[in-house]
Amino acid sequence: MKNILSALSLVTVLGLTSCDRSLTIVNPNQVTTESFWKTSDDALAGVNSVYSTMHRGGISRWMPFYYIIRSDEGRSQSPATDIVNNMDQFLITDYNYGNAYGVWNDNYIGINRANQVINYLPAIQMDETLKQRYIGEAKFLRAMYYFHLVTLWGNVPLVLQVSVVGDRPSSATSAQVWAQIEKDLTEAAPVLPTTYASAELGRATRGAAYALLARSYMQQRKYTESLTPLQWLADGEGKGIYALTTNYRDNFLISTENNRESIFEWQFQINPAETTDDDTETPNQNYGTSLAQFFGPPSIGWSDGEANRWPTREFYEPTTTGARDPRLEASFLFDSTNVKGPDSTLIYGQTFTQRYGRDNKRVWFRKFQNDHWKNEEGYRSPNNWRYIRYADVLLMYAEALNATGKTTQAYAYVDQVRRRAGLPTLTAARPGLTQDQFLAQLKHERVTELSGEGHRWNDLARWGDLGPQLASRDPAFSTFVKGKSELLPIPQLDRDLNPNLIQNPNY
Repeated sequence: MKNILSALSLVTVLGLTSCDRSLTIVNPNQVTTESFWKTSDDALAGVNSVYSTMHRGGISRWMPFYYIIRSDEGRSQSPATDIVNNMDQFLITDYNYGNAYGVWNDNYIGINRANQVINYLPAIQMDETLKQRYIGEAKFLRAMYYFHLVTLWGNVPLVLQVSVVGDRPSSATSAQVWAQIEKDLTEAAPVLPTTYASAELGRATRGAAYALLARSYMQQRKYTESLTPLQWLADGEGKGIYALTTNYRDNFLISTENNRESIFEWQFQINPAETTDDDTETPNQNYGTSLAQFFGPPSIGWSDGEANRWPTREFYEPTTTGARDPRLEASFLFDSTNVKGPDSTLIYGQTFTQRYGRDNKRVWFRKFQNDHWKNEEGYRSPNNWRYIRYADVLLMYAEALNATGKTTQAYAYVDQVRRRAGLPTLTAARPGLTQDQFLAQLKHERVTELSGEGHRWNDLARWGDLGPQLASRDPAFSTFVKGKSELLPIPQLDRDLNPNLIQNPNY
């Protein structure tokens, strides 16, 4: 739904303080919370503002660095050493680092917008079914923003009411945050529709709520609890709604957005009123995302984030026809994106050899770039971010089944993903795996299916695989400190304003 783009500027950011001496004069022409939340149109604008938060730079530009580049699949060779130190290596010395604070701040802006919908809509006189749907959408989005915060920072403030100047919320435990995420998604799912009309594609559905609920359970290693929402998606009603696309790359093209494999995706577009594609702020700049510019290869984008080379070697298994796994070409730009090599590999209209020479071994993530329709990048990419795909759900279900002792049943869901890639089924290729062997295989399957989609950090955390041992394939992990580097430091700026916030261990 490319029209969830109208933002509502009724946001009070956490940590704001007031002066002792102030003059309060009511501006009769300015919209306030008291004057705004009156009609169903206000309710729609309010819930749209919660979606619009996803376009903010902290979320759509910088947050993927922490989930992708900070993991072992990504790296940074940026000349901006602050990006390298804080977002790739684990050398954080500035606890107010601006890009991290942007992620923290923008997720809390989304939470406060969601809180306004949840708090104010019950009093509006409007269609009750629609009202409950809007509240369900807000609860889904609040859960999503808290999912980001708890997986990046851990013990964060849990704010469920509209923020006001002077609020000083205490740090909640991770368990408390996870419990609220579970509660929001459990309440949201029944009131959300399973599908929407085409004009509203992109809104949270029942399937999206179940998928994020399952992901939340799994991140806590609550595999038994995750089975119920995953079963709804993979074997129940969701099986008639979602399906894998025939062509894997259709999940990353602007011409095939919101397809049957998409369970939830962040909607971006080019504003027709814009005549430039630079980083100058304009009222409607956040219609698109600038991530493609920052992940783009040199001479195309800034190349502040790129891929390590080891994931490309995971695609070693030939298809049943003897061809190369087609997901490799769809996932990475490197000297052999085209199987024929650098002279045949096109990088935004020129061969790899022309741009970088035959011996350059750098690799860039391709999935959310725009090389399929233009030969440059910019700050207003319209390419949607596929936040949850059905393939991810199938692999999560397989992992949960295996973790609960149902390894034999788990094969079928991995087989669906491998079959779409043209690979022999796991049932045929590796029958009879033990539980540990199956998990090891599944770790490989998630790399080949999901590289560069923002899941790798949480996968490593869930499996207990984060640590200095990863330095063998990502040198940045040589500075990883167990018991510290799993989480980011709570911003010192907020701690200075709010003494109730507790710093994370060893910072």
